[in-house]
Amino acid sequence: MHATLRWAVFLLLTFSAGAHAACTQGSVFVDANRDGTRQPGESGRAGVLVSDGVAVVATDDAGRYRLPSASGAVSIVKPAGFALPLRGDGLPDAWKSGATASCDFALLLDAGEASPLQVLVFADTQPKSATDVDYYRRDIVEPLVGRTHARFGLTLGDIVDDDLTLYPAVDAVTTRLHVPWLHVPGNHDVDRAVADDASSLRTFHAHYGPDVRAWEEQGVTFVALDDVVHHPGGDVRYVGGLRDDQFAFLEALLPRVRTDRLLVIAVHIPLFDTALPGQAPTFRPADRARLFALLQRFPNVLVLSGHDHGQRQVLHGPADGWSGARPLLEYNVGAACGAYWSGVKDAAGIPDATMADGTPNGYATLDVQPDGQYALAWHVARDPADPAMALHAPKVLRQGAYPAWGVYANVFMGRDDTPVEYRVDGGDWQPMQHVLQPDPALLAENARDDDSEALRGYDRSPEAVPSPHLWRGALPTRLDAGVHRVDVRAMDPWRGWEQAATTYRLESAASR
Repeated sequence: MHATLRWAVFLLLTFSAGAHAACTQGSVFVDANRDGTRQPGESGRAGVLVSDGVAVVATDDAGRYRLPSASGAVSIVKPAGFALPLRGDGLPDAWKSGATASCDFALLLDAGEASPLQVLVFADTQPKSATDVDYYRRDIVEPLVGRTHARFGLTLGDIVDDDLTLYPAVDAVTTRLHVPWLHVPGNHDVDRAVADDASSLRTFHAHYGPDVRAWEEQGVTFVALDDVVHHPGGDVRYVGGLRDDQFAFLEALLPRVRTDRLLVIAVHIPLFDTALPGQAPTFRPADRARLFALLQRFPNVLVLSGHDHGQRQVLHGPADGWSGARPLLEYNVGAACGAYWSGVKDAAGIPDATMADGTPNGYATLDVQPDGQYALAWHVARDPADPAMALHAPKVLRQGAYPAWGVYANVFMGRDDTPVEYRVDGGDWQPMQHVLQPDPALLAENARDDDSEALRGYDRSPEAVPSPHLWRGALPTRLDAGVHRVDVRAMDPWRGWEQAATTYRLESAASR
């Protein structure tokens, strides 16, 4: 049977079965023999949270739960100290639908729980073909297989680029990492031929389960939310926001979440607004205010978002409606696919994929200590040097010329207040100026594409846009003729001073 037809049959059977039954009661137990079925003598686990996407209940002393009703799938909030068995597709067995024979959830003791947690964070893997899935495999996942010590993974939406039949192929790649994975839906994960937002995630639900989920590890609670409000047939196909049932879920869940640990909110569309003047907001302000009101009691909150195919860090404060004790950090994570797997291919046949803000494609990591303290990092795909920045400088300048040309530092994890400095030939460190302009390296690539008589790649690199993490320092020209070394350093709040170096040459020239 053709793969697409098999997938359609699977969905039809899932929807048909799920329409007639739902899990309203069951148990959570410690699966001592790891066979997935509760056996005599295997104890129930009390106090584990279970949800139907609206209500949240805790298991009793025998590990039993009962929900008032459940019209769809039911999910477990995996408690810290335990793991979940894997389903046949390699994803954690964290949800049950009406098509499931049992509504019981098995827990496995997790021997690695006491160690610091590393999380792999992918945003916008977004393949549109089998070719792109292979890029994802070779560029992002293969270099991590057998080399990562991560114990959890997140994909922040746009798992695919509208072709939902690619889900199994993407999962077959991701699950090679042997890490439990949680998926957030994106605007390219919706079913297009639907009448309303309520039915826009039928395929996602059948494959990945509920679009509101929570997961606990030592020191951290993750909450994954669908924040894409789909508008079929409208002038604007979607907007960022949350539904009333999702707020009901949060209102039921958050009072049960400990405030002495990190709370991570994982969404696709950023909570900050990216609309141009005169345009409608990209995230509904009333929904953001309502969400912030629920979160403000937590002293340690981190928001992870995707969608923009660039990256930045935004500190939410009173101007955004955030009134917590300290600013709320939102890390808008760069895309795994970069600029949609575009650009000139390298020797391995993989497109350059640099994003429009000059950030190379890759993935992020979130490291969480048992006390909830955390560190973030961006990792450039397939680059063992793990660079924190990219430098651009002219190759040659005229000795004695007016110093109108500079060295640029694209600091991938930089934000407005990041200290960035440079020095020439080992001299004194001087501050660089934070500038809002396109990365000149990507501008040069745009020019090469413009000047080429033939396509240099399947899709050309994106048009460079002003980068939020670009710094400039003027290059001195009244030095000796010859090559001069430029060192740049940037203070990363989690990794300390990060350095890079480049050179430029001064050449004497006769007078006009």
